[in-house]
Amino acid sequence: MATLSLKPGSRFTVTDWHTNAALISTNAERQRLSSHQIRQEARALRNETSNQTKWDEQDNSTRFAERIDEVEKWRQVLDKCLSEVDAEINALTQIKDEAEQALQAKNVPLDVAIECLTHRESRREIDLVKDPVEDELHKEVEVIEGVRRALQQKISEAFEQLCLLQEARHQLNFDQRSKTETVEIDQTCLSLTRNSPNISLKVDPARVLNGTTTPQEWEQFSRYSKERAEAEVRTSGRLRESISLTIAQTNNECEAQRVALEFAFRKRIHEFERALAELNWQEKNTKEEIEEMEGDIRHLDEDLREKKGSLKLAHTRLETRLHRPNVELCRDQVQYGLTDEVHQIEGTIAALNEKLAQSQNALDALYKHLARIEVDTKWKQNSLNLDNRCLDTRRKLTLPPEKYVATSDMFNRTANRNLSPLKNQQLEIA
Repeated sequence: MATLSLKPGSRFTVTDWHTNAALISTNAERQRLSSHQIRQEARALRNETSNQTKWDEQDNSTRFAERIDEVEKWRQVLDKCLSEVDAEINALTQIKDEAEQALQAKNVPLDVAIECLTHRESRREIDLVKDPVEDELHKEVEVIEGVRRALQQKISEAFEQLCLLQEARHQLNFDQRSKTETVEIDQTCLSLTRNSPNISLKVDPARVLNGTTTPQEWEQFSRYSKERAEAEVRTSGRLRESISLTIAQTNNECEAQRVALEFAFRKRIHEFERALAELNWQEKNTKEEIEEMEGDIRHLDEDLREKKGSLKLAHTRLETRLHRPNVELCRDQVQYGLTDEVHQIEGTIAALNEKLAQSQNALDALYKHLARIEVDTKWKQNSLNLDNRCLDTRRKLTLPPEKYVATSDMFNRTANRNLSPLKNQQLEIA
């Protein structure tokens, strides 16, 4: 007989079965209600967030445009300021070059003044005096050295100001390039849309990097760059005016001293020419006096020879009369006359010898003074040649270098013309 096999486990009642069915139905309805509510909330959220996102995108696009305009305005301001700085750098560089050329141009006057002082050291004896020309030469050296110091100071100031301008320009350029790059970045951001191919999610894009500034700091930085550059441009403008004034003043000082020195040279040369003329006149008169004195000495010698002949005659007569015999050896008038004649001739000879000695001494003195005149003439001629050479050397200051041709070289030889023997002798003395 067959038996019914039963499945092990607990058995549910009909009530449990109905309860379970009702629970499932109730849960289904509740889940559908919850789902419906969530769907409604999701639709409302979608509508709300969609509109909010669109408005946020629009607002940020507007902010991008405003920010781009603001940065662009500052970039234009910096561009303008940068142009002004560049123009000022060029202007200051040009005036600095002019000051350097003016400083270099003072080398020739200084060399000429030192060369003139060196030439005038070749003066001899009494001509080696501290005259107005030497004072003016030393003054010219002092003026030129003072001018060189003033110009060098202005050049140094210009160099320092150029460095400051370059620093301001570097800062402006850095800020301007940064703003240009910022405008490009913001314009790129403004052009992006949700359909752009190169957009993606990033890791923590809202992080704040080190060095991030506030809008106030950003504007203050740009304003400081602008104001600093403008201040340096104003300072540079005043410095350029000062350098131009210094160049003009130093040129006037050098020119005034050059005119005063050349006037002193011409005056001194005139004095030397007058002194030479006086010496030549004295030399001529002294030589004439020497000729006269030599003639008188010859006449004195002739008179002495004649007086010695007369004395010999008187001596011979007296000696001969000493041989008269006996009582004839008488001191008669002839004897007295011969004796007086001897004494008279001897006195005359003594006087003539004394006068001859005086004449010889006077002649020696004339010859010595003539030699002194000739030596002094050589010294004066040497000094005159030196001052003329100095005056010729100073032609470098008024003639262009290509037109200046020295009339004499460093060895005192005159160029392009033959010298007279007297001139050669004077140059050898010099």
